[in-house]
Amino acid sequence: MATSSSQPDGKRGRTGSAQGERPLDALLPVLRGVAQVDFQPSHWVGLVFVIALFVGGWQYGVFGLLGTVVATATAHLLGVTWDRVSMGLEGFCGTLIGVSLVLYLGVSWMTFFLVIGGAIAGSVLTSATNTVLTPYGLPTFTAPFCVITTVMVIGGPSFERVWAGHVNTSAPSVTDPGTTVSWTDVWQGTFNGVGQVFFQDKWYVGVIFLVGLLVAGRRIALVAFLASLLGLLVGWSFGAQAADLGAGLYGYNSVLTGIALAGTFVVLTSISGVYAAIGAACAAALTAGIGNLFSVVGGHTLTWPFVLVTWVFLAAAPMFAKIHRAAT
Repeated sequence: MATSSSQPDGKRGRTGSAQGERPLDALLPVLRGVAQVDFQPSHWVGLVFVIALFVGGWQYGVFGLLGTVVATATAHLLGVTWDRVSMGLEGFCGTLIGVSLVLYLGVSWMTFFLVIGGAIAGSVLTSATNTVLTPYGLPTFTAPFCVITTVMVIGGPSFERVWAGHVNTSAPSVTDPGTTVSWTDVWQGTFNGVGQVFFQDKWYVGVIFLVGLLVAGRRIALVAFLASLLGLLVGWSFGAQAADLGAGLYGYNSVLTGIALAGTFVVLTSISGVYAAIGAACAAALTAGIGNLFSVVGGHTLTWPFVLVTWVFLAAAPMFAKIHRAAT
């Protein structure tokens, strides 16, 4: 997921390698991999995001970096072009695999090895998905992460050593039901919507992620903020649980969809801005449906709403004369 490389993830550049690179340069793809979760190819943005993860909890920073390093290294060792590896396009699904698994399974040696295995599998699945989607001009987005984490969380309860340390990650509304939304729910939920892209539910962590996006550009940060607020308002208008809105659960898929459709993969105009807003609203609306579908494992929607909605909106774009895909 990238801005400067907004072409489908399967786009092939020169066949490069890390040979001749300075030692520090080998670390930059890891930081860019973290940043690419929000489509940013900047290692500075990635650095701010890593700081945000550690503020959210040391385990998120450690396991998120572990997943990023393993996924990036796997792609490089298997011969993925250095252009893709250096831009972080092979690392971001590993980031999310690492953060999500430590969130759901807790800190343990088993989780450590599962993150490594999941990141390797995610790297292979990323290439496979690229092969399938590139002819259609569609990026993989976070689909490999969604598949790997969904499979692991669904299968986890069958394995005592895997599930023994799992954490109760039910939606906040399970213990705090009610649909009366307060001002605190609104402002904290908007910032949490930005942080929940990385599974973070502390509003001040969301602020740090927003600062990272501000490093990338004011437009991107503004789009993320407005998309999160839009997702919250869509959930509120349908009568979603206030605690879930305050936790940002209806905002983060809208954030990713909004950034993707508002200038990253679609040329930003007044018309396409409305198109992006519709997509972000659809992602929020789809959140509840997918959450109910996955209720057997706690209703974890992951980023499935973003992936499915954005695929549809990008696939439809060529049919609309006033919607133009970004140059690849």
